[in-house]
Amino acid sequence: MPLAPTDPAASVLTRGNSKSLSRRIQELGPLLGLVLLCIAGTLLNPDFATPDNVLNVLTRTAFIGIIAVGMTFVIVSGGIDLSVGSMAALIAGSMILLMNGIADALSSPYLVVSIGIVFALVLGALFGLIHGLLITKGRIEPFIVTLGTLGIFRAYLTYFSNGGAITLDNAVSDIYSPVYYGNLLGLPIPIWVFLLMAIAGGVVLNRTRYGRYVQAIGSNELVARYAAVEVDRIKIITYVVLGICVGVATVLYVPRLGSASPTTGLLWELEAIASVIVGGTALKGGEGKIIGTVVGAILLSVISNILNLTSIISVYLNAAVQGVVIIIVAFMQRSRR
Repeated sequence: MPLAPTDPAASVLTRGNSKSLSRRIQELGPLLGLVLLCIAGTLLNPDFATPDNVLNVLTRTAFIGIIAVGMTFVIVSGGIDLSVGSMAALIAGSMILLMNGIADALSSPYLVVSIGIVFALVLGALFGLIHGLLITKGRIEPFIVTLGTLGIFRAYLTYFSNGGAITLDNAVSDIYSPVYYGNLLGLPIPIWVFLLMAIAGGVVLNRTRYGRYVQAIGSNELVARYAAVEVDRIKIITYVVLGICVGVATVLYVPRLGSASPTTGLLWELEAIASVIVGGTALKGGEGKIIGTVVGAILLSVISNILNLTSIISVYLNAAVQGVVIIIVAFMQRSRR
């Protein structure tokens, strides 16, 4: 028998359906925004939709996108990392110094590059471990810890480079360059790596016990502790995961220019956090999806690309646009949780 309009059960069902519809609209928002931006970009400049430009946008998205995958874990767990740009800069400078230092001692440039790549990943994991330990065992807020290391990392790179650039040896650079400029089945290597990292991140976050623990901690850390979740260990792992993602992004970035300077990775933290938030991850933690982060990263790259192609506003205001996007999305999320 149909429920009367005044029936309390009918009211509950109606509210539930409206919330479900609202939630679906929120989840599809970034994707719809990306589609509309692509249409607008094509109308404003036909060159936007060319295969070369599309591949260029996706390749440039790969660096931030990979970092954003790791940042998703951190933000979902209720944390934040402001140091990823400076971390990438220091990793880049350190691995270049290492490869230049061992190039003469080792006869194989391929071995030199392999050692440099492994070193970058280990260094990223180590930096993430330090962050995790300071936050969990030191009981310091993530904002304070990573704000401090942001300055430390970039200061050390500036010190190592004497304020200039650290340049990769030409012989090693020639062997290393295909990591960025190479193609596989018609797609640049960075896009493949970004795709694999996103798939792996999505599976781990949404299909494993560890991923469920990350979301539980972000939703309510106290309840997670009562449920016998090893909160400190899970948090440490999330920062290690982010550090490894920064290492992977740096490995792909270094052969692009073959150098590192104090401006390397500048504002990457802003772009990574913006990608995660625009993708629908709750700023206060507890929920998020990697696919949303991927869409968010591409969306921000498309905005920058459209600004570059059309000169609607100065390209120097790209960071300002991203900052406005973060504030708007955070304002829209104020009623969540």
